[in-house]
Amino acid sequence: MLRFILRRLWDGGLTLAALVTLTFFVMRAAPGGPFSKTRKLSAEVLANIERSFHLDEPLWQQFARYVWGLLRFDLGPSMRFRDYSVTDILMSGLPYSLTIGFWAVAVAAVVGIALGVAGALRRNGWTDALAGTVGVAGIAVPIFVIGPLAQLVFALKLGWLPVGGWNDGWRSLVLPVLVLALPNIAYISRLTRSAMIETLRENYVRTARAKGIGARAVIWRHAMTGALLPVIAYLGPATAAIITGSILIETIFAVPGIGRHFVDAALARDYPLVMGVTITYGGFLIVFNILTDVLRGWLDPRLRNDR
Repeated sequence: MLRFILRRLWDGGLTLAALVTLTFFVMRAAPGGPFSKTRKLSAEVLANIERSFHLDEPLWQQFARYVWGLLRFDLGPSMRFRDYSVTDILMSGLPYSLTIGFWAVAVAAVVGIALGVAGALRRNGWTDALAGTVGVAGIAVPIFVIGPLAQLVFALKLGWLPVGGWNDGWRSLVLPVLVLALPNIAYISRLTRSAMIETLRENYVRTARAKGIGARAVIWRHAMTGALLPVIAYLGPATAAIITGSILIETIFAVPGIGRHFVDAALARDYPLVMGVTITYGGFLIVFNILTDVLRGWLDPRLRNDR
């Protein structure tokens, strides 16, 4: 098991290094620059500004300087927000994204697994129909449609919840969490249903039933482990995507998370901020994928030998 974990950590480190390298050079290759849209700057002033951010250096030297700072956990200063470093910006928005993301993952996992198991055990019944309806709605209807509709119904019409912002305590979490969780509820319920149906047909489950073990014990002790393997594989990247924040959700509900910084930084060519958000997202994605692989390897020892 230790060798399996070390191999996954090594692969994750290589992936992060490739992500940093690719993002750095792609951003520099894009047309324009961080100060190309700034008006009324003389050539001398522009040269001084670029020199202060080391943009006048050769590209390989800029990359080496950035990697050296990254090894010291220094993401550099923001080119757009002159008085803040990239770390300051990310740390100011990350708690909001983490809070919404954590609860969205929890709601999606609990509700999705419950609907999937209920649909598999009561196929073609009303529970299965409900799970299917939720699945189709969550996958087919985009969140930029569900979000405004939820605001219109629950905030403006009924007045139960705030339209957006972060000033109403737990009530501010309800709508963004539910809207962010809904597509993942759909995917998880479909995955759980199909995996549970397939697992219930396995020989070891039939053997457990033949031995006279109760139906509840067969499901929770035997079938559930096999049914959760594809769900766990899905939750790895899904958790990283949810926790690091959704640009649409944070925009619709005016959440001051990190997702909204990415597009603004890309349009403004704020190289350090784009790199910081990308590394944060990539780091979460890699960590959760490693945790997913380790958990799946613990549940199913056969996966430890996969390369």
